[in-house]
Amino acid sequence: MKNKTLQLAVASVIAGLSLQAASVNAATAPELKDWPKIKSAISKDAAMEKKIKEIVSSMSLAQKVGQMTQAEIKFVTPEEVKQYYLGSVLNGGGSWPKMNKYATAADWLALSTAYYDASMSTDMKTKVPVVWGIDAIHGNSNVVGATLFPHNIGLGAAHNPQLISKIAVEVGRAVRATGINWVFAPTVAVGKDARWGRAYESFSEDGKQVRDYAGLYVKGLQGKFKDDANVIATAKHFIGDGGTDAGVDRGVNKSSLNEMINSQALGYYSAFEAGAQTVMASYNSWHDPVSGINYGKMHGSKALLTDALKDKMGFDGFVISDWDGIAEVAGCANDSCPQAINAGVDMIMVPDNWKNFIKNTIAQVEGGQIPLARIDDAVSRILRVKLRAGMFTTKPGDSKYAGKQDAMQAKALAREAVRESLVLLKNNQSVLPLARDKKVLVVGKSADSLINQNGGWSITWQGTENKESDYHGDTLLTGFREALGASNVQFSPTAEGVDVSKFDAVIAVIGETPYAEGFGDIPAAQTLRHSQRHPEDLAVLKAVSGKGKPVVTVFVAGRALYTNDLMNLSDAFVAAWLPGTEGKGVADVLFKDAKGKVAHDFKGRLSFSWPNAACLSGPIAKMEANHPEKLFGLGYGLSYAMKAASANALSALPLDNRNSCADESRMAINTAKDSTHFPMRATIATRQFTLGRELSDKEMGGAIGVTSKTLANGLPARVVTWNGPAKIEATAPFATMVPQGVLNNGVLQFVAEVHKAPQGKVTVTMDCGENCAASVDVTKLMQGMLNGPARTIKLPLACFTAKGFDPKKIKSGFAMSTTAAFSASLAEIELVAGKAKDPDAVACSDLN
Repeated sequence: MKNKTLQLAVASVIAGLSLQAASVNAATAPELKDWPKIKSAISKDAAMEKKIKEIVSSMSLAQKVGQMTQAEIKFVTPEEVKQYYLGSVLNGGGSWPKMNKYATAADWLALSTAYYDASMSTDMKTKVPVVWGIDAIHGNSNVVGATLFPHNIGLGAAHNPQLISKIAVEVGRAVRATGINWVFAPTVAVGKDARWGRAYESFSEDGKQVRDYAGLYVKGLQGKFKDDANVIATAKHFIGDGGTDAGVDRGVNKSSLNEMINSQALGYYSAFEAGAQTVMASYNSWHDPVSGINYGKMHGSKALLTDALKDKMGFDGFVISDWDGIAEVAGCANDSCPQAINAGVDMIMVPDNWKNFIKNTIAQVEGGQIPLARIDDAVSRILRVKLRAGMFTTKPGDSKYAGKQDAMQAKALAREAVRESLVLLKNNQSVLPLARDKKVLVVGKSADSLINQNGGWSITWQGTENKESDYHGDTLLTGFREALGASNVQFSPTAEGVDVSKFDAVIAVIGETPYAEGFGDIPAAQTLRHSQRHPEDLAVLKAVSGKGKPVVTVFVAGRALYTNDLMNLSDAFVAAWLPGTEGKGVADVLFKDAKGKVAHDFKGRLSFSWPNAACLSGPIAKMEANHPEKLFGLGYGLSYAMKAASANALSALPLDNRNSCADESRMAINTAKDSTHFPMRATIATRQFTLGRELSDKEMGGAIGVTSKTLANGLPARVVTWNGPAKIEATAPFATMVPQGVLNNGVLQFVAEVHKAPQGKVTVTMDCGENCAASVDVTKLMQGMLNGPARTIKLPLACFTAKGFDPKKIKSGFAMSTTAAFSASLAEIELVAGKAKDPDAVACSDLN
């Protein structure tokens, strides 16, 4: 181990030299004590401010609220944009004009023009153009045919700020080709935990590098709105989404104020300096452990959205909520949230509930829940951005790129980005680069998969709903065949039945399959061991390793994972991240050129630490350089130019084959210790209310009310009182994996105390996603507990699985609904292993 540590240290020092120049300014910046005042490249204009006041004063309340509303294109027509004075539309991942996945740039432009024309034909005194927003995450990534660049994690590894700037310009051009002029990018999160399902959206775990990139990305996208390729940029997600505890998406960030302003927030400073005009609020909450301050959910935090962002930092653009993000705020529903507006959200993304939102918000202003001055401020900010962007004087079709399919192509730049993003982690005996006269066996599921090499946020949201033919690009295998000649390359995904001895070398292309937010989270109980989730990758390496031929592994993944077992079976190991559509860039670096020279060396260096353990004791980003759980630190990466043998030799790495990182015998659903991952909500018809506090039945439409009490045994409980049909549930935004141990005679366990006998049917439901729910009737059980002491209820999981529930994953771990009046206290909801055969466990036959 000492020799290995020395070898890694030597390589890290050499690799780190290339990073010093980029980080010197950031390194010398003084530590901030509070949110800094930022001077923006785009300042206020007196004449424009006068015009904004005139427009706002001429608007009715309905027109103002309409400007604050953003609807999804599946749920709004151009005529409705006109009728309701909508300020914005968006398309989510997997949403296209007329739901035609293969819509051309011209098709997109036609719909954008229709929305624009509708917005400019209202009865408003001053017509206000609608703005269309899109998640162009790594290129115009919703549009079939657009070039897709490496995801942010790969761009971070490139450590090339100038490259970032060029890519941002191309993204803007590609978006303007579709008639759209607002991009929900860049993501400036500082990712601290590989378990986070959005890890690949972060440039680096180092806030200083994120700061180096963010401003350049904004400037590339937005400039000063002088070019036909410019689009409105969005710095997201404010704030702390990359630093949540255990990497839980929408979870709790437990950073101190010092950590937040000097690390998590650094990207915003350069983004605002560059003139970023919009900010997207984050789903997460923030609890500062040093001060003890709980800021709650970002969408409802005035302390952050107004006091910090707008007042202290001086941001004068507008804040947009995330998809149904207002529903995350305690007491809010997905169509109603005065708390979010009062906190500082200016435009509200309400994809399908926008009509109810407008109605509710108008009533809340008229009823005094939202001050009119707050509405006027929000509308002023929206108008300011639209005026600055030139939207009042230009139409979607005015850009010289509008409707042009070739404006979405940037293959050469994307291929360059792939080359520069690759990180060489191991190269024993200088196996790489390979000569072009070699006969190579290519194996692994990702070698010929554009789906895998693009990952999530690619044409569709999760990236899993596509066909290979949907992508316009080249796989890694295509690049290998082009470099070596098709006759010199044989491809076998599994290597089954192939005689390795017939080849000069083996290239194994393995890695993750697509995922996006939420669905990509690795639960805290699960390990970071890649081969645990993808045993097929370990199997294919075992099939080709140790056969006397060098094995080069190319790891296609959205994060740094524990791969010691895979590295030990490889002579060379390359982190290729998620390279996008231009897979040929990998071959450019792996092989010598036709003259036997190195045409492209490895330039990539890690922007995220690489783990040396399947289970980490804490965030690897906060560990010291020589921590035993850290294999490679920031800046690590080999190159062909490194002549020292020690820089190319990696000894056998220790194996950590743990299958779990936590107690697999239980899983908290909503307990006193853990109520964050499965927050409690109440549902009445189609409306959902987040129960972060007590809510009266009047606040929730009369059907249900929730208060709190302490049970006789000391447990904090929710007292739920039903007056009619309604549901209370502990539900996560996305289906979550369940520890295997829980499935062993497991039960859904909760504490209940009945105060009023049910007057109708009471059911408990478990939900594992679409078409995967099962319910049991607990009416008689609840009736028999009337006025008795609090009791621990144990419902065997088998009762639910017998009705179609898949216990391996959970979206709603507990839902109790009734058709009529009923009242009960509920507490400590969890899944517990080995309790199904307890004498006091409920028998499935006793459930109606």
